[in-house]
Amino acid sequence: MTITDNRRGGADLRSTEEIRKDFPILSRQVHGKPLVYLDSAASSQKPVAVLDAMDTYYRSYNANIHRGVYAISEEATAGVDKARLKVARLINARQSKQVVFTRNTTESINLVAYSWGNAHIHTGDLIILTEMEHHSNLVP
Repeated sequence: MTITDNRRGGADLRSTEEIRKDFPILSRQVHGKPLVYLDSAASSQKPVAVLDAMDTYYRSYNANIHRGVYAISEEATAGVDKARLKVARLINARQSKQVVFTRNTTESINLVAYSWGNAHIHTGDLIILTEMEHHSNLVP
């Protein structure tokens, strides 16, 4: 199987084997077979680029963002702002301030439920879910 990255005009063709190499944990074998990890909602596996960026952040400028007036806080803020801009471009957001980082899927769903949902969902509205929904979709 080959994956095409359409954001770059289809120039980035990579096989699934090549993509697996980006994720160190996928080099493991479980019960004699290559690891396949499908529980990505709660614990997504990180590619080397993300692990390297996290390592650099925690080793070099782990600090409060948008609050500190000291060097490493300013570096952390610049790093997060740069990441937010990259994500905005990836998802075609009009402005990078539309990108909100949360800790996990549950927090994201709750944020939408309590902001957008409180303004648009009313008593008597019908919400349809499947039996496959994650628990975090039901709580809000």
